[in-house]
Amino acid sequence: MKKSRFTETQIVNILKEADAGMKVEDICRKHGMSNATYYKWKSKYGGMDASELKRVKELEEENSKLKKLFAEVSLENHAMKELFAKKGW
Repeated sequence: MKKSRFTETQIVNILKEADAGMKVEDICRKHGMSNATYYKWKSKYGGMDASELKRVKELEEENSKLKKLFAEVSLENHAMKELFAKKGW
């Protein structure tokens, strides 16, 4: 996936400019982006503060760690079931 040239904090600040009353076309021209990019960001980050954004990132990282742990435990469980089936227990 292509990395954005704007950080998420910058994106939130750009969206706040529109909330302050600037026209979307002017914001897009000022930052060198398309209107579609603005509206995509608005749907994803609309109404967030920088602190909320940080918390979302932390939760996403924690969720990915938990998914990896679950996959490992599930694999071990499956291997144990196969072993017991071979032994006839």
